[in-house]
Amino acid sequence: MAIVKEDIIKKYQIHDSDRGSAPVQIAILTARINDLRSHFDAHKKDHHSRQGLLKMVGRRRRLLEYVKQRNVEQYRELIKDLGLRH
Repeated sequence: MAIVKEDIIKKYQIHDSDRGSAPVQIAILTARINDLRSHFDAHKKDHHSRQGLLKMVGRRRRLLEYVKQRNVEQYRELIKDLGLRH
């Protein structure tokens, strides 16, 4: 995940030293959420990890609302690029 995380940061950063803006956080959370899907296929009864997953989904939802309020065009581009809200 460390190498992938650096690639995600480079792709979604707003400026060169940006490592924590909302689009970067949303992209990282989306990658973590997608990684957990395969975990739940193998471990259906892992309710503790499921609770963490739900917290990540909630955080991503709030960050997406923030981006939507600030810049609708950036929001639309972000959800299209990440494959959210089909």
